[in-house]
Formats: sequence, C-alpha cells, structure tokens
Amino acid sequence: MKAFLQRFAALVSGVLQGFDKLVFRGKLRQLYYPDGMHTLLALNHVQRSEFQNYSAAMTTKILTSPVVAQARELGRFRYLNSADVGKEETAREFAAQHQVKEGLVCVLQCLEPCWTFDKRKNAEGCWEIRGRRGKCSHLYHYYIHPQFGWLYLRLQTWFPFEIQVGINGREWLARQMDRENLKYERSKNKFLWIEDWQRAQQLLDEQLQTDWAAELNALQQRFHPLHPRLLGPMRVPYNWTVCQSEWATDVAFHSEKVLQPYFDRWLRQAFLSYDTVDVLRFLGRSERITKHAPGYAETSFYDRFDGKRIKHWLYENSLKLYSHYNVLRAETTINNPYRINVLRQAQNDPKFIPLWRPIRWGIVDLPHRAQVGKESNERYLDALVGLAETRTVKELAEPLTRRVPEPKGKSTKPPRHVRGLNPLAAEDAALLAAIANPQWMIQGLRNRDVAAILYPTEAKDISERRRRSAHVTHLLRLLRAHGLLEKIPRTHRYQISAEARTKIHALLAVRNANPETLTNKAA
Repeated sequence: MKAFLQRFAALVSGVLQGFDKLVFRGKLRQLYYPDGMHTLLALNHVQRSEFQNYSAAMTTKILTSPVVAQARELGRFRYLNSADVGKEETAREFAAQHQVKEGLVCVLQCLEPCWTFDKRKNAEGCWEIRGRRGKCSHLYHYYIHPQFGWLYLRLQTWFPFEIQVGINGREWLARQMDRENLKYERSKNKFLWIEDWQRAQQLLDEQLQTDWAAELNALQQRFHPLHPRLLGPMRVPYNWTVCQSEWATDVAFHSEKVLQPYFDRWLRQAFLSYDTVDVLRFLGRSERITKHAPGYAETSFYDRFDGKRIKHWLYENSLKLYSHYNVLRAETTINNPYRINVLRQAQNDPKFIPLWRPIRWGIVDLPHRAQVGKESNERYLDALVGLAETRTVKELAEPLTRRVPEPKGKSTKPPRHVRGLNPLAAEDAALLAAIANPQWMIQGLRNRDVAAILYPTEAKDISERRRRSAHVTHLLRLLRAHGLLEKIPRTHRYQISAEARTKIHALLAVRNANPETLTNKAA
C-alpha cells in the first residue's frame, strides 16, 4: 500500500489492518461418517433401531443444560418462530433491556436447516445410520467475553452437535484499547479516530498470535459443558475450522469531506473497469486465466444513508470497498479457501518443501488468510491511485511522445534511441492497456503474456511465433526506455511501477472519453 499512502499521506490520519469478522466451526469429525455413528452406538450399547429415541434424549439434555437454565432464570431466553428473525438485533435488545455489560446476554432457540442423521434400512433389510439434510433446533448463545467482547456460539442440538462461533476483531481491539486507556472514537465496527494509531495496530497484530484451539475449546466448555460426557465412552474432541474470515484495511482520512470526492471517482472507475480477471488477480490468483475459464466475477453497488459500497465476488470469495464517514475500508472475505493458493508446506511432505497449495479450512492456516487479505486489499488500493491524479494530461503524456535513449546497461557503445509513444494510436493504446492490466500486479508479465494479448489467434508455425516474440521484445525495450516497465532482477518478468500505472490510466481514460464531457470538464 506504499503507493496509496505516498499519494494521500497528507490527507490520512491513520491506517488499521486486521481481521474484522471470524466465524469458526467445530465438528466431531468421526461422527460425520456412518461407521463413526455405528461405533458410537455400539460403545453406548444402543441398537440402531433405537437411534431416534437415543438422539431425542441427547437433545433434551442439551436443551436443559445449566447455561439454558441460567438464561431462563434471568428472563433472557426466547424461542424464535422463524429462522429469518434477526438474532443479532434480538440479542442487542436483550443487552440494552437488562443493561448487560459482561457475561451471558441471552440464549435464543430456533429451527434451522442443518446436516444431521437418521436411520433407514439398507438393501439387506438391516438398520443403518445415514447422513442427510434436515432441520433441528439450534441454540444461539450471545455473550460479552472479557477478552473478545461481543460474540455468539451456535450449538446444534441433534447429532452431530456442530458448533459455530462468531467473533469480531474490531470489538476485540476496542477492549484491548480500553484496558490501556487508549482514547478513540468509534462508529459500529469502524474507528474514526484513535489517539495512537501505531499502538492500535500493534494490539491488532497481537490477535494473530492467539492460541485459537485453546480459546475455542474454552468457549465450548462454557456453553456446551455436557461434551464429551454426552457421548459416553467415545470421547471425541472438536475439530476447529474457519468457515468465514474478513480482513479489513481501514484508511482514516482527516474528514468525510476530504474522502468523498476521491471515493466517488474510485467507485465509478472500479464499477466500469474491473472484470473477472482483475478480481482474480486482486485475490492472489497468479495463474493464467483464459476466456474459457469457469466462473464470472459479479459486481454490485449500493448507496445508503451510512455510506456507499462496491463489491466484487467470485467463487464464493469477495473483495469490497466502501466508506463510513471519514473511513475508507477495503475488505477481503474468504468463504472458500480452496479457491486461493498460497506458498506453504504440506503436512504429509517429509521434505517440507513450500509449494503453491490451496489454503486449508483449519485454524492452522489463519496466518495465510491474513496474508492473502492484506495483500488483496493493498493491491486494490494501489490500483486506485492513478484515479486521483491531479496533473494535467499534457504533463503526463508529453514526455512519452518524445524520442528517448534506451537504458545503457553494461555496454560501452552509445545508447540507441527509441521512438516516442502515441497513446491515441490503436497499436500503442493496445500495448498500454495490455501492460496496465491488474493481473500483472502479482508476479509481473513476460514476453509470452504480452504476445498472447496482442496476438489473440494462435500462430500457424514456429517462424510466426518467433516473429511475434521478436516484435514483443522490441516493444518491451520501448516501454522500458520510457520508464513504464522495470525488469525484475534474475527473471524474465517485468513489473509496472505505480507512477507508470498512473500515467497509463490517465491516457487511456482520455482516449476513451467523450469530447463533450472533456470540454465541459475543461470549462
């Protein structure tokens, strides 16, 4: 995010980067298979034909647990007739009504769809336990934790007793700052102003060092104390995974008045320009994407009383940009980590060689989620820098239209000169558009990448491929001479600088603009 902060350093009061929302899921993995359920029934001396009665007895124990009894005694238990009722809003009402500052807020019960088990006869006429989609009661425990602040735990009351835990990282940060008497101004889960932004970021970074297995097991013991005794001799521990993570990068400007003119421009450009390939690159997908690749990015926009927002989502993962008063937030949400590759070691690799592998669902890969979220947000913000340029097009374009010498390098010969660029010409405009594509922001571009864009049809023979490669090599030298490309050391890849991206975006925008619009703007 260096380019973004360098451009707006005088307008920004502080930056915060960290997890905003984390949703964990706890599963008794051995019970998700028929053989596991059969083993559980055998160890507890339960006939498979009696599975319904056995499960119903387990459900009754959960619905009458000490936590539920406490909520009923305090008048903070409610049965919701519909799963569509807002649990969060209902819990907030309980907290306000009973003035809860810490501890149990309420317990809500409702019927929701889930993965569960039932009995049926197989081809031989014997009873067996099979998984299926169904419905059962769930208990939502809302709690104000001394460390995490406001959180919830959802407990499935029928086999396999799945648990879901939702935590807000900014709520957690607020409690950390309260303990240090660090002053701040907050609106919902945004910090509009903080006395010491650097210290706040240090506190937010400490969250990444959390022993999540220990913390989640402690929450399970608090709200589901019947486990593991509920399963009898089969003491199966909960396995914790991350079903949703949101990494937010907040840039606090000095005022809403300063932010909004830029933000409106960014929204318009992002809505009109960013397509499937762009979103993939922002999210860290570095492989080549063809026009036949499955899946398309979708973009939505809304303008509400609390701010504007643009959201791109692809393969269940999303990237969005929105404002809230004086805070600009870029946020990466990962719902399906298998769609994103990171450089990591494999658990079953004896040599522990890091390779590009998908992010795993387990809590062990939370640092990789943090890395992807941070880099995605920064790439997105850096791509917007060129849209806030205040220099005239003449100042940007004129140096590119002159003849310039090639970089001298180690040669002792006089440098050769290359021609100037003509951004209005079709050939040069196509070349500039090709290198300005955000897909090259991750690993840079190569000769073959540019050739594939400039020559979409396949070469007929090897001589044609060589001719195309030689022509692209000449164009790359041309771009390097004008300072639009920089060679990545010890590779055959090139990277476009933030300054060059600013110039190219401005030139392409003018080339495609309506003359009447330009005239009105100039007037």
